[in-house]
Amino acid sequence: MAGSLAIIIILGLLMNELFEKIKLPGLLGMLILGIIIGPYGIDLIDNGVLNISSDLRKIALIVILLRAGLGISTGELKRVGISAAKLSFIPGIMEGFTIAFLSIKILGFSFIQGGILGFIIAAVSPAVVVPQMLELMNNKLGTNKGVPTLIVAGASIDDVFAITIFTTFLGLYSGSHINITMKLIGIPVSILLGILLGVIIGIIIIKILKIYNIHNTKKVLIVLGVAILLTTLEDVLKDTVEIASLLGVMTMGFIIREKSPKLSEVLSNGFNHIWLFAQILLFVLVGAQVNTSVAFASGFEGLIIICIGLLARSLGVLISVKGTDLNYKERLFCVISYTPKATVQAAIGGIPLAAGVASGEVILAIAVLAIIFTAPLGALGIKLSSKRLLVQE
Repeated sequence: MAGSLAIIIILGLLMNELFEKIKLPGLLGMLILGIIIGPYGIDLIDNGVLNISSDLRKIALIVILLRAGLGISTGELKRVGISAAKLSFIPGIMEGFTIAFLSIKILGFSFIQGGILGFIIAAVSPAVVVPQMLELMNNKLGTNKGVPTLIVAGASIDDVFAITIFTTFLGLYSGSHINITMKLIGIPVSILLGILLGVIIGIIIIKILKIYNIHNTKKVLIVLGVAILLTTLEDVLKDTVEIASLLGVMTMGFIIREKSPKLSEVLSNGFNHIWLFAQILLFVLVGAQVNTSVAFASGFEGLIIICIGLLARSLGVLISVKGTDLNYKERLFCVISYTPKATVQAAIGGIPLAAGVASGEVILAIAVLAIIFTAPLGALGIKLSSKRLLVQE
């Protein structure tokens, strides 16, 4: 297992450097590396690493969202609040239901099977989107109108809606007694619980770290450990109450920034260093989940469904930013930023097949194809369009 981690780190660094030298997103190189050295490629990654892959990816995602929370100010959040709320559900719902109806016509699915597929595909990837938005914040691109903050806030909640609606359709398929009204009510409840827990934990951390004189590195590790425990709490309580724990993690960072700027600076520096390692694990292991032969089995029909779904999502993004002070270039950038799929599709794409859904293999194939098609193009689109479409302060 140690040897596999060494290969991932060394080759990940080389691919990141290579792609940045040719002016492409480093994460694209790491995703491709994961596909090549993963179990569906030349199989260089030990099964021990693959078995804990989901946990490693979750920790890396936690680091991303802590960095995001520590980088958002109250002023920016107030400016984009309503639009971010609309971005969190309108594009995903439009994409999910568009794919559901298309699946009936093109694939011969039932509406419930289509809904399962639609809301696997509908989730945007914070793992791909958020790091690039943080880079834009650091370079002051689009920050004059809070565009990166808008995307970060919307993308962080988008997954909550997609996964909740996906589990509802899956429950309906399996014959479970699902109360759809309660499920829909549960979405804002889980978001509020996530925010509330993030606020409470953030305040407690500030008070504890003010009382005790702790080395800066230990402060970073304490905050990371608490954030991991918060996401574990969601897993423990998921049968009782849903908690948007990843949103809570980002809220922790936001509260720390607002209440203790000095501590926020210490943590930001620490997590920036950790991110160098975390991003390699995240993107290489996401790539390793991709079975290219399964993806291409869905063929041209799968690609048509994904593309039309993206058109519906893009329309949803434009509806969400209507009435803002964003010009047409900035709105186009929001559309591009909301296209990448990766983490959610890799995590839940195989669940319908495991649950015995009749079209499970087709659903998995289209989910994997969505990663291969949208993650590289979306990442590349964000990188190339940001300087052309956004204003630098």
